[in-house]
Amino acid sequence: MSSSKAPGGEPILLAFSGGLDTSFCVPWLKETYGRPVITVTVDTGGIDTAGAKVLAERAAQLGALQHHLIDARADYFDQVLKFLIMGNMRRGQLYPMCVGAERVLQAQVIAKMALQMGTRMVAHGCTAAGNDQVRFEVALRTLAPELEILAPVRDRAFKRPEQLKYLEDHKLPIPPYGAAYSVNRGLWGVTIGGKETLTSTGSIPESAWVLSKDAFTRPRSETRHRIGFTRGVPSNLDGVALSPVAIIEKLETLAGPFGIGRGIHLGDTVIGTKGRVAFEAPAAEVLLNAHRELEKLVLTGRQARIKDTVAQPYGDLVHEGQHLDPVCRDIEALLLSSQARVSGEVSVLLRPGSLFVEGVSSPYSLMAASKGVYGEAAGEWTPADALGYSKMLALTGIFHKRAGEAAQKAQV
Repeated sequence: MSSSKAPGGEPILLAFSGGLDTSFCVPWLKETYGRPVITVTVDTGGIDTAGAKVLAERAAQLGALQHHLIDARADYFDQVLKFLIMGNMRRGQLYPMCVGAERVLQAQVIAKMALQMGTRMVAHGCTAAGNDQVRFEVALRTLAPELEILAPVRDRAFKRPEQLKYLEDHKLPIPPYGAAYSVNRGLWGVTIGGKETLTSTGSIPESAWVLSKDAFTRPRSETRHRIGFTRGVPSNLDGVALSPVAIIEKLETLAGPFGIGRGIHLGDTVIGTKGRVAFEAPAAEVLLNAHRELEKLVLTGRQARIKDTVAQPYGDLVHEGQHLDPVCRDIEALLLSSQARVSGEVSVLLRPGSLFVEGVSSPYSLMAASKGVYGEAAGEWTPADALGYSKMLALTGIFHKRAGEAAQKAQV
C-alpha cells in the first residue's frame, strides 16, 4: 500500500463506485489538485469477478495511480445487515434500506486506509441533494477528524450532463448507464434513480430495472425453498449450510427474476426533503418476511412489541449515518437477546411478483407448546376459566361506562 511519497505528492484517496460521479472525480481531482488519485472500492456486495475487473480497468483508464478492492461483505452483514434482519427493518413500511446502510462501513475502511497510507485527503462523489454525503462525512469526521474531505460534485455543484461532457471531452470511459440513471448495488439490493423518480407520479421504464428486467414479460414457473435461521441469523438454504453472505447472494439470483422485492420508495431524506428511489431487494424481501414469521412462532407478544419499539429508531440512525453512535450498541444488545430462540425453518413459495410464506417450524414453537388448539379446544384452562377471564377483561369497560352514567345522573 502506497504512502504519501507517491509521485506528485500526497495522494487523494477516493471512494470509488465506478458510476458517473466517482468516474468524473478521478480525472477532475487529479487535474485540479495536481495530486495522484488512488481509488478504493469497498465491496459490500454486488461485485463479481468480472465486475471487479471492469472497475480496476476503468480506474486505470481514468488515470488512477492505484486501485484497491476491499471485500467487506462479511463485515457488512455482521455490523449492519444482521441487525436490520433482527429488527425486520424497513423504511416507510416498504423499503428495506438496500443501499445506504453500508456507507458507514465503507467510510470506516476509507479512514483506516488513509491513516495507513499517511494521506490526509479523502474524497467521495456524493451530491448536495442526497443522503450519502451525510453518511460518509459523519462517519469520517467521527473516526478521523483530522482528514480533509473533498466532495467536488457537491461543492462545485456539477450536474450529471456536465460530468458526462467532461469525460467525453477528455476521451475517458463512460459508465454503462451514462447520465440517464444512477444505479447503486450492494449485498442487500439495488437502487435506481432517474428522471422518473424526481417526481412522485410515475415508474421507471422496464428496461431500467437491473435484477428483475424480464420478470413479467418472461414469467418463470413458481419454485419452493426452505430457509433456516439460527438465533435470528440465516444459516442454511434448502437444507445446505451456508454463510449469511452466500445465502443472500443465492436468494438474489433465485428471487430477483420473479420481480420479488421490486418497488419505489418515497420517504424523508436525511437533509429533510422528500426523496424517491426505485429499488430491487429480492434477498431482503425473502429474508425479512421469513424472519418475521419465524419470530411470530417463537417470541412472546411482549417481546415482539418491545423489540419493534427500538427497531425503528435503530433503522433511522443507520439511515442517517449515525451507526457509530453508542446508542446503536445498546439497541443491538437488545436485538441479540431477543433472538435467543429465533431458530428454525421457513418454507417460501416464489412466484412472479409474489412471495408467499407457506409455513414455519421451530423447536422453540410457542404454538406447539400449548395443549390448546386455537378455535377448537381448550388446553391448560377450562371453559369456566375462559368465562371468568372474559368477565375480568370486561371490567375496565364496565367501570368506565358506569362512572359516566353516574356523572350524568349527578348533573341532572
